[in-house]
Amino acid sequence: MGKEEHKMENNGHKRRVRYKGTHPRTYEEKYKEHQPEKYADTVAKVISKGSTPAGMHISIMVQEILDFLQIQPGQKGLDATLGYGGHTRRMLEQLQGSGHMFALDVDPIEIVKTKERLQYAGFGEEILTILQENFANLDRVAEKYGPFDFMMADLGVSSMQIDNPKRGFSYKTEGPLDLRLNPEKGQSGAERLRSLGRDEIAGMLVENADEPYAGEIAEEIIRSYRRGMQIETTTQFKEAIERALAFLPENREKKDIVKKTCQRCFQALRIDVNSEFEVLQAFLEHLPDALSPGGRVAILTFHSGEDRLVKKAFARFYKEGIFSEISKDVIRPSAQECAQNGRARSTKMRWAVRAD
Repeated sequence: MGKEEHKMENNGHKRRVRYKGTHPRTYEEKYKEHQPEKYADTVAKVISKGSTPAGMHISIMVQEILDFLQIQPGQKGLDATLGYGGHTRRMLEQLQGSGHMFALDVDPIEIVKTKERLQYAGFGEEILTILQENFANLDRVAEKYGPFDFMMADLGVSSMQIDNPKRGFSYKTEGPLDLRLNPEKGQSGAERLRSLGRDEIAGMLVENADEPYAGEIAEEIIRSYRRGMQIETTTQFKEAIERALAFLPENREKKDIVKKTCQRCFQALRIDVNSEFEVLQAFLEHLPDALSPGGRVAILTFHSGEDRLVKKAFARFYKEGIFSEISKDVIRPSAQECAQNGRARSTKMRWAVRAD
């Protein structure tokens, strides 16, 4: 150890972990991507390659949302899913310093970072109010702060949550099988999985992700528990899925099948852990009363279960005369956006206008 390194160790300071080779691999090693203000060139390079920098989230269909919402200075708006704050920031810019935005998020970790990020960009409490609140409680929020002239909800999990191995959202990195949007409340993914029986696991996989191998996977999970094996981490869950699919013939297609099955299973467990369908249903029920006459709402969904709920609710409110207009078909991101941001590919947007 050199003198400088020894001196730093003695002073209680640790050197940043440097990555081996030419490119950072782990979440912690990508320290430049976590600091876009300081390392803008590095972040720009990552984005230009169609990837999302670690610790960041690239907002999807921003222009399509703005074109529909038609935000005017002086209006009052709500971002029901704050996340990284990209959509919120662009909506705030449309207000041109006049009016007010409200934003909700349940994640106690990311909400603090996003608030600081938006304050740094010049959007303080005089024009932006951020609340740690589940958007299922839209009725309570609207009663106190509404009604709103424009509203949006992005139902996807943010990239900074997916990429952080400590949150357990991805099968690609080792971490605790947590999957909670708010890690301070409720059961973790590991706890929830352990509490379910075979038929309940299979039902969850089918209902939340249309998983074709739900029966085999549920059987393997229960078999693993009986053998005394643990499923406490993302890797252990992935390995259980791989064991369940061991009967598939070894060919080129198997790797892709296993990958997509892992994606569906993690999605299904995440939806279950966070009661995402129930939360969305509550939000949709409260939506009409939260909008001003003529108010506009845009919702981004990322899988068929969410889209069905939104489509059904919008159609019902339109039929009842509560909404004067709804999108007849889903709106998709452009091919260019999908090429630049792979996570945009499954996005669907639906919109509605509150009757006067």
